[in-house]
Amino acid sequence: MSATLPERVLRWVTDAVGGDVRVAAGLREGANPWLLEVEPAGSVETAVLRLGDPTDPEHGRRFATEIAALRVAGDHQLPAARLIAADPDGSAAGALAVLTTVLPGHSRIPAVASPARLRGLGAVAAALQSVPLAPGPALPLRTRSIADVDFAARRREKGTTALLTAAEECLNQLPVPGGPTVFVHGDLWFGNTLWSGDRCTGLVDWDCAGAGSPGIDLGAARFDAALMFGPPAAEQVLEGWQQAAGRRAEEVAYWDVVAASGTLADMAFCVPALHDQGRTDLDAGLLGHRRDAFLGAALSRLGRSAG
Repeated sequence: MSATLPERVLRWVTDAVGGDVRVAAGLREGANPWLLEVEPAGSVETAVLRLGDPTDPEHGRRFATEIAALRVAGDHQLPAARLIAADPDGSAAGALAVLTTVLPGHSRIPAVASPARLRGLGAVAAALQSVPLAPGPALPLRTRSIADVDFAARRREKGTTALLTAAEECLNQLPVPGGPTVFVHGDLWFGNTLWSGDRCTGLVDWDCAGAGSPGIDLGAARFDAALMFGPPAAEQVLEGWQQAAGRRAEEVAYWDVVAASGTLADMAFCVPALHDQGRTDLDAGLLGHRRDAFLGAALSRLGRSAG
């Protein structure tokens, strides 16, 4: 065993997997979440452990969402890790705890993406929209990605741009498109996907999941592709989504605007996460240029469709 984790947590994990546990590596800057190895290996050889503070209501909400989302994903054979055990209030482990299987693949983002990879991201978003879901306490109604962050309020504090202001005003004047709600990941970008070659092996970080329009995840995936590889890449994501869903996507321009509006004027805020995924070639200037090109085009299309 390792002294890196509290003894109570390790006992909880040992009981869950039925073997001796040692910490193999901290997956985020050498710390939480943790990759664990089990010896002797039974049905589980490795596992991922995510811990949270039971005294923090925000941690509690996020853990409840992740646990519920993993259960829905497992019930519908979606590309996600299998939930091994969970302690949503910390009463057993002494901390909020979610223990899952390990998915194959990696999340590092290449400098150039093949059409197959871009279409694969769209296909993953389409797989989620195949699951009807009514909003509930742990998986609430979502109308945008990363719903717990008020980007508009942060822009009012830190400054904005004319284009972002126009997008905000446009969205304020339009109703949220209706329709049945489906299962949404709520933070679908390449950094939350795992890949083996050009095959997506799974999605991670489900704490923004909920029930909402299929456009939420599709728009987020299209926007991320545009940021990572340039605006034309978004069309390959749309093609992959439509091929997998067997239908045309609706309100694409609206959800593109929603996705691009989940940013700050200065794109430097997301640079560290991208560099951590291997994209050290991306800087705030290039990301801002790509964001504005994607958002400007979406606003133009939305204006034509509204007119």
